[in-house]
Amino acid sequence: MSYSPLEWKYKMATIKQGTILYTAILWLVGTGVVVQLWLVTAAMDALLSHEKRILLPTALGSLLIFILNAAMLQFVFSFDKKINLKSDS
Repeated sequence: MSYSPLEWKYKMATIKQGTILYTAILWLVGTGVVVQLWLVTAAMDALLSHEKRILLPTALGSLLIFILNAAMLQFVFSFDKKINLKSDS
């Protein structure tokens, strides 16, 4: 399939935007996972030292980060699907 110069330029710009988007979101997800692991460690430490007041905030924070990471990954997958559908047509 042959592209005109304008179509080729648009396709390359879209691919570049997608790469930047993927990289940024994956960095955010990676950072979120590290924070989530830290929260789980803090919750386990609080549980073992019988400090019940810390358990709920750390569990809720970890759950919130999990939901945000899942939403960002869902966005990446849906964006990738849209890009692949556009490139096939």
